[in-house]
Amino acid sequence: MQTRRLPMTPLRQRMLEDMQLRNYSPLTMHCYLRCVAEFARHFGTSPAHLGPEQVRTYQLFLLQDKQASWTSVVQTVCALRFFYRITLGRPEILEYIASPQRPFTLPIILSPAEVATLLTTPRNLKHRAILTTLSAAGLRVSELCQLQVTDIDSARMVLRVRQGKGQHDRSVMLSPKLLPLLRHYWQQHKPRPWLFPGTPGTRPITARMVHRICRDAGQAAHLPKAIHPHLLRHNPAYQLMLSSLAKGGGSLAQRLILHHIIRGFSGRLTGRHPADNGQLCRSLASSYRAPAV
Repeated sequence: MQTRRLPMTPLRQRMLEDMQLRNYSPLTMHCYLRCVAEFARHFGTSPAHLGPEQVRTYQLFLLQDKQASWTSVVQTVCALRFFYRITLGRPEILEYIASPQRPFTLPIILSPAEVATLLTTPRNLKHRAILTTLSAAGLRVSELCQLQVTDIDSARMVLRVRQGKGQHDRSVMLSPKLLPLLRHYWQQHKPRPWLFPGTPGTRPITARMVHRICRDAGQAAHLPKAIHPHLLRHNPAYQLMLSSLAKGGGSLAQRLILHHIIRGFSGRLTGRHPADNGQLCRSLASSYRAPAV
């Protein structure tokens, strides 16, 4: 059975082309088109015929009736802002599209013992390799899915990330403990070209499958916390911050990296925006001094 796709109306086609001209990622384009389509479907008419009052009514519907998450509301706001400002050329409506304030919540952190249990519980070698790569390299789930075997540079001990967030390439550190596991995994499965192929093997693994692997591993390890890929991505940075501050060692370059890590986590830990925690960041980073020679 084939999935029925939304008709490509001239207005929808124009919005798609506007995003393609600005080199938006395929995921962003799909999300924006879906949000505008749901907005139009809610009123049963073309979004070109809807104005500020309908935008306000729809936002209240998302918050009060649908009780949508903050992420969903922000996606809708961004999509409507783009649609009215670029596609319709009506920037005056932007002031009527309210941007909700982001709620600040404390991060969920795994202890080193919990991480060790999580990474060793799965019996499936591929699943262990996926979990360990997420944790050791600090990758986003989309970046992990797009990894290829040739992205492993064992000579320089780095992983190449192709077209990550913002469509930027970058290199991340390859952990000495991760490399032997990836080699063992490759010897058994011989994946090509994707490091973690999906079904069929000619395609990369999907983000949904990675989420399922994380969830199942957390349940099998009997952890009381909900495990998801983004948790594994951020957890190593937090543990590095604490362990480095406790040891009091490191080079200037390491202190600069630590300052960046602290800046991101300070907002989560204090409940304030990271920009308001400059003094806290400087104090913590200054306490992280290089060892005496």
